[in-house]
Amino acid sequence: MSAIQVTVKLFAAYQEAYGVPEMVLEIPKDTPVGDVRDRLISGHPELSKWREVTRFGVNFNFVEPDTLLQDGDEVVLIPPVSGG
Repeated sequence: MSAIQVTVKLFAAYQEAYGVPEMVLEIPKDTPVGDVRDRLISGHPELSKWREVTRFGVNFNFVEPDTLLQDGDEVVLIPPVSGG
């Protein structure tokens, strides 16, 4: 199975956990975007509380968790945020 690279932009709790605003991941071809979320959560289990409420963007479009990623895609994980 061939691998692809995607850039993942991190916000809010994900950025706090990883300490970086973005990362490049190598993942298997035909990986759904929800698996990227799960991979990040497995690296920082404290993020698991955000699993069901995280939304996804790929290349500036909101997508469903089962959307398959392509080489070079830009992925955004969007947990709930509060502001003032």
